[in-house]
Amino acid sequence: MHTAPFTQLQTFLVVARLRSFSSAARELGVSRAAVSQAVRQLEEQLRVVLLTRTTRSVALTDAGRRLVEGAGPALEQVITAFGDVAARPGEVVGKLRLSVPRSAIPFVVTPVLPTFRERHPRVEVEIVVEERFVDVVAEGYDAGVRLTEAIERDMVQVRLTEAFRFVVVGAPAYLARHGTPQRPEDLLRHECITFRMQSTGALYAWELERGRRTWRVPVRGSVIASDNSVSVALSEAGLGLAYALEPAALPSLDAGRLQRVLEPYAPRVPGFFLYYPSRAQSSPALRLFVEVARELLVRGVR
Repeated sequence: MHTAPFTQLQTFLVVARLRSFSSAARELGVSRAAVSQAVRQLEEQLRVVLLTRTTRSVALTDAGRRLVEGAGPALEQVITAFGDVAARPGEVVGKLRLSVPRSAIPFVVTPVLPTFRERHPRVEVEIVVEERFVDVVAEGYDAGVRLTEAIERDMVQVRLTEAFRFVVVGAPAYLARHGTPQRPEDLLRHECITFRMQSTGALYAWELERGRRTWRVPVRGSVIASDNSVSVALSEAGLGLAYALEPAALPSLDAGRLQRVLEPYAPRVPGFFLYYPSRAQSSPALRLFVEVARELLVRGVR
């Protein structure tokens, strides 16, 4: 079985396409003698004549035509594949797969991804939106984004935002009809827009704190929404109280469409963090994402 050297076969195909050794030499950036030698070596290895040469023209023999028809398309695919995976100096080629909760998208992904893609266009980015805690190693992710208390201690953690609060909010019209809760236990008498924990399926008990004391209030209501932005919108519509990331509710709060209640009991969390197993295992694409995120993200999410 014959195996033609890649460079010699490529040179032959250029000569066959241009029907000229001189033109092929110019396209390949080598001497005419080098082109002639490459074709001759290929013919010697295959023990056939591929090109008929005269002083005025170059023509394919029957063997040469069969080789062009058989090897030409395959070689084009190989060259294209090389171009797809090859990195230019300083360029990173690869894939970045991240697990991100929906609530973090506006603060972590949206501000970073446009600049990251502009600087590193050969990196394919996959964002998987899910609320459950993800074992990034077992499930094939490069990294995940979560609140720091949900991250295993053996993970590398990179801060993406500063601390922020979770607040209980309600529409002015709702509060006018049903009153404003003054203590955490008052929530049990209110219509609350609840959500289920993906990991357990149980309704989430709203967590509140004041000083060293903490509360987990098993609130209930007629509406269950799995998305923080949906809860905020439904609360704004007067359907009940919602438990929300304060940064996500800020536009409605600033406009007066929602009001904070039980604000002295609003718990503060350390913020969103990127996590991955170890610095040694992180990919070049992930290291570049961390670099851009650190540069662009506003530390305080107000």
